[in-house]
Amino acid sequence: MTTTTTLAQVYSEHPIHLRDIIPLDFNSIRSVPDSHVWPISDDFSSDHQLLVPIIDLKDPNAVKLAGHACETWGAFQVINHGIHLNLLEEVESEARRLFSLPTQTKMKALREPAGATGYGQARISPFFPNYMWHEGFTIMDSPTDHARALWPTDSARFCDVIERYQKQMKVLAEKLTDLILESLAIFREDLNWDVGSPSTALQLNSYPPCPNPNRAMGLAPHTDTSFLTILHQGSTSGLQIFKQGTGWISVLPVSGALVVNVGDLLHILTNARFPSVLHRAVLNQEGFHRLSVAYFYGLPIDCRVSPLLKLLDSGESPRYRPVTVKEYVDIKSKNFEEPLTSIRI
Repeated sequence: MTTTTTLAQVYSEHPIHLRDIIPLDFNSIRSVPDSHVWPISDDFSSDHQLLVPIIDLKDPNAVKLAGHACETWGAFQVINHGIHLNLLEEVESEARRLFSLPTQTKMKALREPAGATGYGQARISPFFPNYMWHEGFTIMDSPTDHARALWPTDSARFCDVIERYQKQMKVLAEKLTDLILESLAIFREDLNWDVGSPSTALQLNSYPPCPNPNRAMGLAPHTDTSFLTILHQGSTSGLQIFKQGTGWISVLPVSGALVVNVGDLLHILTNARFPSVLHRAVLNQEGFHRLSVAYFYGLPIDCRVSPLLKLLDSGESPRYRPVTVKEYVDIKSKNFEEPLTSIRI
């Protein structure tokens, strides 16, 4: 009998030192420590006329618009996506309840060095010289064990909200995947994805009040390993994406909208036609506790990904060699800055 490798098992092969997992005790900090100081950025785009595309899923042209947004931006905001506003508010409320717990309580759900789930600093922390003004809570599959550690007698509400959110996000992710594939004139049947379940993760992000937001970074610039990512960023801006030829642009919140961005796996599949968008989270409001919720939708771990030949223009060669999702996660866990270079032909 064969056993299917999970995303959590892949990450377990790349343990992280405890110093890169344990967040600051933000409640006791009165100034930004040297370990968390970042250079003041001067690369913020001043062109406020540029707005990330907003796509209505009920628009008859949604397929074409999504394809164009992926190709020119690597991201878009989506409305009429089918996720009820009440559920978005509930998951944000539960995230706030979690991150408002005393530090010693949150530490009971600390992510283990070889673990993939639980409380801790961003998993990308070891790849940067300074730490980020961030604490997170990662969930794969059921949140029950970690939730019970946080609320021994009152974890049911959190688990119920999270599990409902995960189910609806999976449905939306599959709908968006089909939409994006259709924009490329390809369908799931053209792909060899029937080798297991999608690799998914839910990430609750907390950016606590910072005494000097200009000296700290919420989340350092990075791309997502996923096929696509769906982000609920609430009503406060902080997310920025990098657009070639322009620079960093804030993704201004739109009520009820969700942000969708291209990940590395979709970038590979399209032979770099769709950019895996570089993004970051900045701190721009003193005294405000900002939250966001990211859903990472990936392909099955054993799935083999390569540029689709039918997408190549006449005379165009594949830029990347075939790679399994597991192999790519392994590569990025060791070579975070240039994982795509490692598989370039």
